[in-house]
Amino acid sequence: MGKKILVALDASVNAMRALEYVAQSFTFEHEITLFSVIPDTAALCEMTGFNTPTLTPYFLKQQGVFCALEDRKKALVKEAINNAESALIDAGFDKKNIKKKMVVEKKGPARAIVTEAKSGYDTVVMGRRGLSAAKEFLLGSVTNKVLSSLHEVSVILVS
Repeated sequence: MGKKILVALDASVNAMRALEYVAQSFTFEHEITLFSVIPDTAALCEMTGFNTPTLTPYFLKQQGVFCALEDRKKALVKEAINNAESALIDAGFDKKNIKKKMVVEKKGPARAIVTEAKSGYDTVVMGRRGLSAAKEFLLGSVTNKVLSSLHEVSVILVS
């Protein structure tokens, strides 16, 4: 069995480039985990029928639209993971060496990726988001947070 590779995926073009990199750069013996993080905002969809002073009246009026978008986002991520699995199988990887994992996270995607990576992976592969240097400095990015938090796991960023 090859090394354990964690591929951080969302529905973005950069994530799909990272997947292509894995398909071209790793051998079929590697164990690949396709990993996606869904932010936990579903609790907002469940807030009905009682006094919720923390929710603005505008949000309460638009809550149905917001919740429909949340459902669509989850569906897109599931579709991306399934497409990624198919692409790896088409590239020659054995389905038994591919795992799919989706987690709901309240504290952000970077923390979930780091936690998963520390659970026994050799390498993390992820797409680099194209933020400008100023935005990256002010806001931080998932890739920066993962890079600064993982010291014992190799991280490959794909542009």
